[in-house]
Amino acid sequence: MSIRQLRTLLAIQDHGSFSAAAAACHVTHAAVSQQMKALETLWGVALFDRKGRHPELTPIGRALATKADEIVRAYDGILASVTGDHGFQGEFVLGAVPTTLTGLMPLALSLLRQRHADLMVTIYPGLSRQLMQQLDRGAIDAAIITRPELLPQGLDCLDIAAEPMQLLAPPQTDSDDPIELLRTRPFIRFDRNAIFGQMVERWLQKHKIIVRDSMELEGLEAISSMVMANLGVSIVPKRCVRNMNPLPVKRLALSGDPPARQLGLAYRDGTPKLSVIKAGEAALLDAVAIGEFSS
Repeated sequence: MSIRQLRTLLAIQDHGSFSAAAAACHVTHAAVSQQMKALETLWGVALFDRKGRHPELTPIGRALATKADEIVRAYDGILASVTGDHGFQGEFVLGAVPTTLTGLMPLALSLLRQRHADLMVTIYPGLSRQLMQQLDRGAIDAAIITRPELLPQGLDCLDIAAEPMQLLAPPQTDSDDPIELLRTRPFIRFDRNAIFGQMVERWLQKHKIIVRDSMELEGLEAISSMVMANLGVSIVPKRCVRNMNPLPVKRLALSGDPPARQLGLAYRDGTPKLSVIKAGEAALLDAVAIGEFSS
């Protein structure tokens, strides 16, 4: 039995399928299947019910996953429990929502690397709720998330920047009225599994705006490309750090005091890496102050 196998078991529990767990763990579907068969052989029990389309954890599988979570947490805390916060050396695993990966994150990581050259940062992309689950488990050290109204127990969050909603429209669009465009043009939705996507949905309902859905996407670059191709309009966050060479789409402010998503740096209470997290916070705030990522 290895820690990797236990992490894979927990990833299946979190993500609901072998394929999704494979993507989260950066391995193949076959590797996930082999690891789970090895655990079943070792323990002599069936961890999964494989009768349906997707294998589901059996009751004993769920119970063992709970114990696996305890073991992984203990393993991750071994060094820190002996040495305390071991500072700015070794690996720091940082989760990040995809919309930060081409503006805020490159600039902030560049600043962090200049200040702490021996720190190796591994990036773990994901949606905010997924990242908070990984934080709670101890699989990652911190995460840049869209802050929810209520943080899960055991997590804390440092505010980084507020990003208000804005409308993206094709550059050739004659109208500059965002409400008219929302009501008359096809609508490209921001993923409703994301906290920001749910914020958009609540804003549309509040203002009684009925849109004509054409597609639903997660990545800001993909959404911008679809808008650029004159396939519709979309509501996205106005980035706190502009990325290099942004597409020349129209960016229109929304009326009626639209809400802003609050980006935050989340971490576990009592983490032994608080000094690194504080250094990351400083780099992120400095990146926001600069406001633009350029070569």
